[in-house]
Amino acid sequence: MAQPRLQVLAAAVALTLALVAGGGGAFEFQEATVDAIQLGFRNGSLTSAALVQFYLDRIARLNPLLRAVIEVNPDTLAQAARADAERSASGGRCAAGLHGVPVLLKDNIATRDRLNTTAGSLALLGSVVRRDAGVAARLRRAGAVILGKANPTEWSNFRQVDPGWSARGGQTQNPYVLSVTPCGSSAGPGVAAEANMAAVTLGSETAGSIICPSVLNSVVGIKPTVGLTSRSGVIPITPRQDTIGPMCRTVSDAVHVLDAIVGYDELDAEATGAASKYIPHGGYRQFLRIDGLRGKRIGVLRGFFEQYAPEPRRVYEKHLSTMRHHGAILIKDLDLAGNWTDLGDQMGLLMNAEFKLSLNAYLKDLLYSPVRSLAQVIAFNNAHPKEERLKDFGQANLIAAEKTTGIGAAERAALRRLNELSTGGLEKTVKEHRLDAVVVANNDISAVLAIGGYPGIAVPAGYSEEGVPFGIVFGGLRGYEPRLIEMAYAFEQATKVRRPPAFRH
Repeated sequence: MAQPRLQVLAAAVALTLALVAGGGGAFEFQEATVDAIQLGFRNGSLTSAALVQFYLDRIARLNPLLRAVIEVNPDTLAQAARADAERSASGGRCAAGLHGVPVLLKDNIATRDRLNTTAGSLALLGSVVRRDAGVAARLRRAGAVILGKANPTEWSNFRQVDPGWSARGGQTQNPYVLSVTPCGSSAGPGVAAEANMAAVTLGSETAGSIICPSVLNSVVGIKPTVGLTSRSGVIPITPRQDTIGPMCRTVSDAVHVLDAIVGYDELDAEATGAASKYIPHGGYRQFLRIDGLRGKRIGVLRGFFEQYAPEPRRVYEKHLSTMRHHGAILIKDLDLAGNWTDLGDQMGLLMNAEFKLSLNAYLKDLLYSPVRSLAQVIAFNNAHPKEERLKDFGQANLIAAEKTTGIGAAERAALRRLNELSTGGLEKTVKEHRLDAVVVANNDISAVLAIGGYPGIAVPAGYSEEGVPFGIVFGGLRGYEPRLIEMAYAFEQATKVRRPPAFRH
């Protein structure tokens, strides 16, 4: 019976593509937003199958250059056809949110389907997860179409490898200037979103992995409060800092995704239970306010803009003036409270121990895996040095983590110090000056946000003379997402600086 079903599916896809093509090109696929997609579904100018086919064709054309997608879902067209059927049966009533919208997931987010979940490591190729990750399950319940997995470039010390990856040449490329780093382990989702290889994408961050590739690839990235989105089924680094968030071309699209993935998960009960109190009744889209900067007290931290070249600094100053013009109250030249000189050492010490414990627990829970511990991952890499590119990258971080023996006195001291930096640093600064947010350039505040589990939103801010994107980041305390969304959306609408990529060499 499988062959007739495939024939019916192929015929259905061909029909929907023909219907859309015959509609006089009414739907504009390029740069399509979630709102435009849902409007297309409702007015009959678009089907999920046609949209998925557009992205599959785009991936086939661009991925050899950008290497942003590690794997496409062999069942994605079937999912699209099902979404179309559901929408037809409901009379179009389910044409809302992410229903029928193709989503690309970073390849550390588990899916219980024919896709792999590897964090880009050959050691995990063929591993079998017990269930969808919490965020993937929420996307499915929202009716989203899982398009595939995005390349998790630079994730920890795992290598971003798929079968044949070495022959295709390596790391994800920045779609604006190919010679410039796309930055961070969520570079794959960021590049795919910017290059219109997916409607929306989902990344993860431990310390900068959403924010950095967002600013360098000119997309909007939301790093949520830790626990606002579930981490169950996500290959971990540290539960203190890991968070899952959207990377999209617009603030509105990112908020659509955020609304779909937040909430309590019994498999990540402690963190999601604590953070659920921050979720506003009615969701986050109500905070897409054109006047969202009005009355907001925004702290401009000293030293976070001054380091840049004259032209970016001029642009940043212009943006600050725009915020003021739209009603924001800027408190400039603020010093971030606290002595931060030991931040990196304390983070690294604690993270090594947490990584070993978390990864071992994840690997042991898999239904099947070629490796069951960090020690076995290291041994696998040693046995496959060419495929895992040990000569280029080594695995010093993995080895350092393997040498740890749990959470001992040194790790507990590091945790106390990081908590002191959080409460005596950003929290003190925000509360003393009654701030709604702090604003900084690019990725410069990622570590500060990371250790406190704080949220941040990156928004495109401009381009260098060479065409390299830069961004601006609004950061706040736990649960500040509503006001950050208001500010980010109002800033985006007031400036509208983002432009499609040029693919320069």
